[in-house]
Amino acid sequence: MKDITIVALDAGVASTFTGPMDVFSLSGVLWNGISGRSAAPDFTVRIVTKDGKPVKCLNGIILTPHCSMHDIHKTDLVMVSAITGNISGALDANREVVSWLKEIYKNGAWIASVCTGAFVLAETGLLDGKTATTHWGFVRQFRKRYPKVECRADELITDEGDLYCSGGSNSCIDLSLYLVEKLCGRAAAIQCAKAFVYDLGRSTQAPYSALIAKRSHRDGMIHDAQNWIEEHYSQKLSIKMLARKANMSERTFQRRFNKATGDTPVNFLQKVRIEAARDLLETGNRSFEEVTSMVGYEDPASFRRIFLRQTGLLPRDYQRLYRKNYS
Repeated sequence: MKDITIVALDAGVASTFTGPMDVFSLSGVLWNGISGRSAAPDFTVRIVTKDGKPVKCLNGIILTPHCSMHDIHKTDLVMVSAITGNISGALDANREVVSWLKEIYKNGAWIASVCTGAFVLAETGLLDGKTATTHWGFVRQFRKRYPKVECRADELITDEGDLYCSGGSNSCIDLSLYLVEKLCGRAAAIQCAKAFVYDLGRSTQAPYSALIAKRSHRDGMIHDAQNWIEEHYSQKLSIKMLARKANMSERTFQRRFNKATGDTPVNFLQKVRIEAARDLLETGNRSFEEVTSMVGYEDPASFRRIFLRQTGLLPRDYQRLYRKNYS
């Protein structure tokens, strides 16, 4: 059996360690039970904390670990749970975990992070020059803190062979199933997915992301420009018009907008229109052609391609998944 170690961090999201615990500990067990066969566990699984003491989860649950991380000197896979609150403060509180991860990696362990656990993994320096992902709402902060890591914001899972990251907290199940397949084969992963009634193959968190990360700056004039775009996105807008509204030259406006948001004005406008289109698709029975016109585009085919690129879903699939039911 493969050995799995799950690191539970204080004030963490409980599901980011209990979810993987369920998947790994019941792989070869739950499906076999449903099928009338004897249990044949694929993994031994332990939850550890940095000192072996219980941790209080974000939801108030007190979790008692199996042991301290320092009791683990050899394991096949370590999973790092999500951190919450102030990221810098959480990382300072977990310096001991960062050091331990570097040592356990030297001893041959794979390391996987869930959600904002990617910050803890990146602190080790092991992701430098490699790819990673994290919760979409923390991508800009991650990129600023770790410029040597290629953060793929829309990816649900990144795979560097022995280092893995996943997106938002619920992706802990996606990552766990992905790793079951890597360690035990496709058949084992399919059996787990069926037993847990979970879809295999999700690959993007783009449908869930929003524009909130693009507003986390302190340039008041660019905030005003963003507000104006969000109020007038259905109109024909140009860089010249936006720069004039901001009392800047076009060149200065584009440079300042990019510095504040990490994006161009054109891309921001496009994303505002995508966000508006998503809301319209979620809340009625409008055709995509109607939605296209309402958000300021003239060519539905062109906007369909943009929508697919930004959300990872065709408009009809997005509407099928997220539209509210109306009588």
